[in-house]
Amino acid sequence: MSLAFLFRAVTREAGKVSISQPVQCFHSGCQLLAADKALLMKLRKNTGYTFIKCKEALEKFENDIAQAESWLHEQAQKEGWSKASKLEGRKAKEGLIGLFVGNQAAAMVEVNCETDFVARNEKFQQLVKDVTLATLAHHQNKNQNLTGYVKSVLAGDELNKVSVGEGSSLADHVALTIGRLGENMSLKRAVTVGVPAEWHIGSYVHGNVSGQTKVAMGRYGALVIFQGGNDEQRDTLGRKLGQHIVGEAPLSLGNMDDLPCGESETRLLPQTFLGDPSRTVAQFLKGQQARVLDFVRFQCGETPGEQ
Repeated sequence: MSLAFLFRAVTREAGKVSISQPVQCFHSGCQLLAADKALLMKLRKNTGYTFIKCKEALEKFENDIAQAESWLHEQAQKEGWSKASKLEGRKAKEGLIGLFVGNQAAAMVEVNCETDFVARNEKFQQLVKDVTLATLAHHQNKNQNLTGYVKSVLAGDELNKVSVGEGSSLADHVALTIGRLGENMSLKRAVTVGVPAEWHIGSYVHGNVSGQTKVAMGRYGALVIFQGGNDEQRDTLGRKLGQHIVGEAPLSLGNMDDLPCGESETRLLPQTFLGDPSRTVAQFLKGQQARVLDFVRFQCGETPGEQ
């Protein structure tokens, strides 16, 4: 009798364990999965990398999100450089002009890719923005002790070396974007200008990319350095001059008293003014009590000598 009682008691206790214990394990397992999912979502939002990559990183570093994010960036950089080397020979003549005008200084850059499809991608446009602002910062740091008009023209090789902090360069940023988008890309050229207080910078970008406010982007861009003009209409004056330069593609400045040579005219001042065909650019400027001192025009994909 006592043995039967003992057997029943043991059986009841075993039943409790067999029922309650898995529930406890299942409950704790749900908490773990929920935590993993939250970290996974956060890591993907922070980095933009795939769920598979983010999951691999979290598992590798036992859900330490900071280490996981750092590792993802390192891996992406390595993969980007590897892919950039493989794609290096492919032609990249599409892309965007990036232009930013700050306080008495401005930068205009050309960043190329292979297709117009990638040029419309947000990641590529972010690259153009980063390159534009880094180029201007480089100009200001390099020329902070200089006064007067300072103009710098940078070729692609020089642009690649521009530092963007924490030991990385613009070339690293380009490689990272190549790794993400799978197309060859390159930094073609840049120009930066700094002007004294009494000078002004006008600008215009044609084919402007919507949604981009801080850095203007498009297929064509122009910077124009000028003096004079009405204070209230100076921005409009700079934009009109930039529109003319983009549309008529002058190659040189010319003089205020130059006679026009017709439709083949390549000097800016004797050209027929795009905004008022009854006057030349020089005549328009006289009416505005202004004068142009310098200008730069970029067309995306053009080769040296075409502009």
